Amino acid sequence: MTDAAWRTSTYTNGDGGDCVEIADDLPGIVPVRDTKDRTRATLIFGSGAWGRFVSAVKSEALRA
Repeated sequence: MTDAAWRTSTYTNGDGGDCVEIADDLPGIVPVRDTKDRTRATLIFGSGAWGRFVSAVKSEALRA
């Protein structure tokens, strides 16, 4: 994952805490890591599962 192009969530607060980063454009997977400790294990999700998760979060945010 060292060559992955990571991006920080758009919901991050300015200091980079309490947030996640994801790596885009990897076929079939979405790696996720903690912005507070990038040396810890990276979580790998299938792209379909990640898409359903993001849709559910967006749907819930619209209800709030």
